Amino acid sequence: MKNLIISFILAFLIVGSGFAQSADSTAKKDNSPVNSPWDSEVLIDNQTTLDTPVKTLEAFIQHRFGLVNTNKIHDLYGIYAPGANVRLGINYTPIKHLTLGYGLTKTNMYSDFSAKYILFQQTKSNSMPVGVALYGDFAVDGRPNAAFGIEYKFANRYSYFGQVIVSRKVCDHFSLEATGSWTHYNSVAIGANHDNIGVGVAGQIKFTTESSIIFQYDVPLKIQGISEQTSFTDANSAKPNFGFGYQVETAAHSFQIYFTTASGIIPQDIYMNNHNDWTKGDFMLGFTITRLWNF
Repeated sequence: MKNLIISFILAFLIVGSGFAQSADSTAKKDNSPVNSPWDSEVLIDNQTTLDTPVKTLEAFIQHRFGLVNTNKIHDLYGIYAPGANVRLGINYTPIKHLTLGYGLTKTNMYSDFSAKYILFQQTKSNSMPVGVALYGDFAVDGRPNAAFGIEYKFANRYSYFGQVIVSRKVCDHFSLEATGSWTHYNSVAIGANHDNIGVGVAGQIKFTTESSIIFQYDVPLKIQGISEQTSFTDANSAKPNFGFGYQVETAAHSFQIYFTTASGIIPQDIYMNNHNDWTKGDFMLGFTITRLWNF
């Protein structure tokens, strides 16, 4: 009996010690969000899962020059080409995880209203291995009424974009995200589709604390089930948008300079109306400047 009691006590101590170590290990787990998974809320043409602090105001200037391969040196590889595009925008974070935005784009004089909500943040303990965000954009085409034909309705100006963003900070020097999106235009050209589903990937490779290489690849999918056409042609289907560039980040500013394929800036324009082909050298020089204010 004595040996049995001693064995029981030893077993209890061993098991209790194991539970204590397990509890201590759990207590030491850091379930706070990873530090700076991204350096900006936007990465070329894509949103990121960066969660900006409450009461943050962010101003944007997004610019596209002309195609580099059209007139080449004669318009300084698109810098002095006609048809450049620019968007001026602001974002504000009124409550935790929610960012609201407005922008005005030169092409079609789009006024767009956006919202992004951070569903999950990647944690340091890996209890949540990815960050997840939902993004939506509603745009109003500001062209004259005649641009929409004789059966004009104000609702013809509307377009919509919804996206799921899943990202992971793989290490201190590399972050990667994947996206899935849906786009709808109320009014489209004859022979074009009203809806599109797309996927994309984007990433950031840091080589100093402030500088990084950035890239993106967005693909409008050709899905016959949602197409209004019997076949896909260059006229009724958009092409992938490929971009790469350089980013530098400070406490209150972000500057990105890049080459990208799409001349559009708002996402629904990119996924529905990009007919430039990056495999043929159809790139444009662009840049994005952001400025943060915290209140």
